[in-house]
Amino acid sequence: MLGVGCLTTVAGWFSGAMFAVLVAKIVGAVRGCPVTEDGAPCDWYKYALVGAVIGAVSLPVLALRRLRRDDAKARQS
Repeated sequence: MLGVGCLTTVAGWFSGAMFAVLVAKIVGAVRGCPVTEDGAPCDWYKYALVGAVIGAVSLPVLALRRLRRDDAKARQS
């Protein structure tokens, strides 16, 4: 279970950050925020940090909860 938690923490960190930058891009377009010269939306790093933390916490919790539920079903049969 420890390996699953560590692996999903890293995956959650990056996937949460990428999803949050997509949200930042949408919010920036709605607000009319100027895009930087490399195409990044304004304040993208704030969104990425919050999304990364949410992803790093939520993905391992969901994965470990699912594994524990499957283990409990296997023990009952």
